[in-house]
Amino acid sequence: MSIIKVAIIGCGTIANAAHIKAYLNNPNAEIKYFCDIIKEKADKAVRDSGCGEAIEDYRIILNDPEIVAVSICTPNHVHAAISIECLRAGKNVLCEKPAARTYAEALVMQKAQHETGLVLNIGVVNRFNTGVNLIKKMITNGELGELYHVYVSFRSQRSIPGLGGTFTTKSIAGGGALIDWGVHFLDIVMYCSGDPLPKTVSGQTYSKLGLDMPNYSYLNMWAGPPNYSGTYDVDDFVTAMIRTEGPTITLNGAWAQNIGVDEMYIDFLGDKAGIRLQYGKEFKVYGAKDGVLLETTPSFKSVDMFQNEIDAFLDCIRTGEKLPSHIDTVILSSQIIQGIYDSSDLNREIAF
Repeated sequence: MSIIKVAIIGCGTIANAAHIKAYLNNPNAEIKYFCDIIKEKADKAVRDSGCGEAIEDYRIILNDPEIVAVSICTPNHVHAAISIECLRAGKNVLCEKPAARTYAEALVMQKAQHETGLVLNIGVVNRFNTGVNLIKKMITNGELGELYHVYVSFRSQRSIPGLGGTFTTKSIAGGGALIDWGVHFLDIVMYCSGDPLPKTVSGQTYSKLGLDMPNYSYLNMWAGPPNYSGTYDVDDFVTAMIRTEGPTITLNGAWAQNIGVDEMYIDFLGDKAGIRLQYGKEFKVYGAKDGVLLETTPSFKSVDMFQNEIDAFLDCIRTGEKLPSHIDTVILSSQIIQGIYDSSDLNREIAF
């Protein structure tokens, strides 16, 4: 089997924590380039990986015919532009989540994929999670009966990332808690329930706790440290209701709230049984039989979902298989997120 030569564009947290390791663990992949506009990050990736060349300009990748696959791990505002350029240069693309800052940008990405016929997958990594796939199988097999509603909670007390930086600047990130955390939770719901088409959405976003940046209290700050001269114009709390051709979905999400309990879970409610999935952890199944209420915690061996994602990406380049993370499917989550933001801005329900 021939080796697939790969380039990593963006050498920040997600590239180092997931993409690079997974490619190095795949015997059919070779990382040729590490690219970052901060050259020191690319240099460090080369040193840590023991392979590849550090570059600052991703156009070198576009012009190299040896590169077959590209992982795009940049800030959100350049996802669309770089993905489209890579596709038009003949490269297959795995772009980190969210697909783009807006639904309109995601549609342009989808159009480029259709025109080139190359792979464009989005980094909705939970579609490669062992537990999530077990839940999807249970729902598909009818073990929950009719799945009529799903409730989503992704709430933390004080977890605004990198206050004043790229995460909290709308022109770069596209939004806050909803587009950063909510995309993962919504995507799990959509995937497990069969990716039903959305019909309507009503939502409200809030930007409250981070506005007075110098007086924002916190215990720790991922993607920090804070930049008090920077920008904070994104949502730190969101609530919404979505009607789909399948179940209804309600959610409450918070990067920051004045409640000192983190609640990161999804409830799948069926008329025969229900499931609570603790995000990134185990799940419990609740039901009843012969007048007895039942509660079970399935035990199973998990495989690293990022490795599954990268392995599947490389395999689908060879086989032509359309993965669950293909832009054609994942774009539904972009549509819903856009609908929530639009509903909040317009103060009314949005119909698709």
